[in-house]
Amino acid sequence: MPTIAHISDLHFGKEDPPVAEALLADLGARAPRLVAVSGDLTQRARAREFRAARAFLDNLPGAVLVVPGNHDVPLWDVVSRFARPLHNYRRYLTPELAPFFHQEDLAVMGVNTARSWTFKNGRISWAQIEQIRDRFAPLPERVFKVLVTHHPFIPSPGDPDPAVVGRGFHALQAAEAAGVDLLLAGHLHLGFSGDVRAHHLSIRRSMLVAQAGTAISLRTRDEPNTYNWITFEPPHLTIEVRGWGGGAFATLSMTRWSSTAGNGRRSRPDRLSHFDWRPTRVRSRL
Repeated sequence: MPTIAHISDLHFGKEDPPVAEALLADLGARAPRLVAVSGDLTQRARAREFRAARAFLDNLPGAVLVVPGNHDVPLWDVVSRFARPLHNYRRYLTPELAPFFHQEDLAVMGVNTARSWTFKNGRISWAQIEQIRDRFAPLPERVFKVLVTHHPFIPSPGDPDPAVVGRGFHALQAAEAAGVDLLLAGHLHLGFSGDVRAHHLSIRRSMLVAQAGTAISLRTRDEPNTYNWITFEPPHLTIEVRGWGGGAFATLSMTRWSSTAGNGRRSRPDRLSHFDWRPTRVRSRL
């Protein structure tokens, strides 16, 4: 049964140390198969911030997949921003900008959406879009396929000015063709989930989105520090939001999605390429 801890927007340099310690304790007790970190590990891409982020990642349980965010590109150092924008990220965290994790029934790919020439928004290149197809399409349908970016594919509820990733629709088309099931992102410091088809009517495949809030930073926005605990047990997917309560992390909300055969096709529960996700149970303490 795949379990993923989805954490995002750590912002070392603006982190809250007690929250960081509590998050490590919570993840250590739960032991996910994979921890997916969807960008903004630092506040200003300074070496000392990356060293702190490296120490934090070293204490996470199990496998870790990480992608950079726009804050991991230097802001004020103009030369570094354009000449070597992810130098410290690659030096202290990982040289891999397209990480890929595949273990039995779970495949997770990370895509770097941070760019030097934009201070906030992100973008996916045509080469990255092709890589999404190349990585996921050859895998069998029984594999649960997850794409991780920093910038989101759909806006937060009620957002009149969405900061969605550039060329996101083209990337979604590639993800649809390759059988991707779940999209993980951060950037907004707000947690929510949904189906991409609610925003892109021409996408026929049901692909879920799970946005994570900021896990440990002081830069919260109308909600506490949170992360997503994701469990896939065919034909059900559960997205549990774990939040900081002042002494420990606890469950704030839980949404259970169930897959039902769609597009007029019949399929086994462990074959998801023709399945529609429907929310079947929602519990919230927020």
